[in-house]
Amino acid sequence: MKITREEKYRKLEQAFPGEVENLIALVGKSPWRQLFHIQPLTGLLNDPNGFTFFQGEYHLFYQWFPLGTYHGMKYWYHTKSKDLVNWENVGIGIEPGGPYDSHGAYSGSGIVKDDKLYLMYTGNSRDEKWVRHPYQNLAVMDTEGNIIKKNSPVIDSVPDGYTEHFRDPKVWGSEGSYYCVIGAQRTNMTGCAVMYHSPDLIEWTFEGEIVTKLDQFGYMWECPDYFEMDNQGVLLFSPQGLSPEADDFNNIYQSGYLIGEKLDVSTRIFDHGPFQELDRGFDFYAQQTTKTPDGRRILVGWMGIPESKYPTDNQGWANCLTLPRELILNQGKIIQRPVRELEQLRKEQSDVQDLLRDETKIYPDFTGTTYELICEFTNVNAQRFGVEFRAGKNEKTVLWYDHQSKKVILDRSMSGEPIESAHGSVRRCRLEADKVKFQLFVDTSSVEVFVNDGEEVFTSRIFPSADSTEIRFFSCGGTVSLEASLWRI
Repeated sequence: MKITREEKYRKLEQAFPGEVENLIALVGKSPWRQLFHIQPLTGLLNDPNGFTFFQGEYHLFYQWFPLGTYHGMKYWYHTKSKDLVNWENVGIGIEPGGPYDSHGAYSGSGIVKDDKLYLMYTGNSRDEKWVRHPYQNLAVMDTEGNIIKKNSPVIDSVPDGYTEHFRDPKVWGSEGSYYCVIGAQRTNMTGCAVMYHSPDLIEWTFEGEIVTKLDQFGYMWECPDYFEMDNQGVLLFSPQGLSPEADDFNNIYQSGYLIGEKLDVSTRIFDHGPFQELDRGFDFYAQQTTKTPDGRRILVGWMGIPESKYPTDNQGWANCLTLPRELILNQGKIIQRPVRELEQLRKEQSDVQDLLRDETKIYPDFTGTTYELICEFTNVNAQRFGVEFRAGKNEKTVLWYDHQSKKVILDRSMSGEPIESAHGSVRRCRLEADKVKFQLFVDTSSVEVFVNDGEEVFTSRIFPSADSTEIRFFSCGGTVSLEASLWRI
């Protein structure tokens, strides 16, 4: 069905009579609503925004179009949590529609200053000829939770040398000053990130590009995020326009990072290593981080990807956010682990130890639709081994390790309702390991897999039938020792 511009850029008050109520009823009938992930009440969710710890709570916003499952007029929707596990829906955080965000409040970030939460975001606007004009705007939340937008942009134009694709400011403070990186596209159609400086979050000065070794790396960099850990600098971003290279870059758009020396803010030179993907699965994009009061760096991503169609699209809602992950640097690589607070989700526990001898086995109590599963494989003499989950008569999602190719493989080709994609149904990555540990968080319509304590991560939506509840462990071409624990959620 062709969507007109007028339909795409409607605000909530422009909903047709009964439209919201019908959407709510439609969503209520969806068999794939998540149990423990952040998801929209109705409509489409995408990028996480404004992730900040403020006044004793984590505040996390996300891009939200309430009136459909296509990308339309974007609001910021506000959620909050005291523990990174139990999230409360607060309501609309930033409402678009002013002169500087007439066609949507796009992505941005938050920072605390003087007992207020400053939210810097890109205002999407279009003129009468439909030409895009991005503005970098500011909204401020007080201790009572009231959010007020500033009347005028803090950055009101795009510098020479860049196109109108100029968005997603991520702010940080350092030595009494403030900096932000913005995702950009040069006029030669290549992607980059640029930096601004401010003494007060109000007056911003364009400093120039972040100088990297990636002069021609895709046509646009979205959602940049710079931070420092262990005396090193880290730049996360989502480049668009990369071509697949064997097991790498197999989604339509990618998300990854650079690690190097700390960014020199005077020269903007960032001396870094190779670009590495953050997630090896099918559905991960537009990540954002924050710092916890105890010093951990926590990441949340959009569990979805642009220009993909999902089975819930005709059920009144689309997409969710990933579980929060703690980031750790280890030998030039980011390790991602589910935050320890998620152990609060654990309920009844089941355990098993066994030796798999070229066979597939099921065990009592290892079944369900929402659970955490940890399985460790040791004493490997098999060609391949792994687990089938959300399995039934004609459905299964398969995760295994191929000992000959030294690869972890996730196959969702039989996971249930198909997901429209021209990018295949199998994802792989290389892993040199004598022991293999899979930690799975399985929700109604998703799985997040942490391999060997976060050395690799696979995030994927799956849409199985409610009766596909089996968990099957297998080895092929030999034996492997299995030790597994399951917690119901």
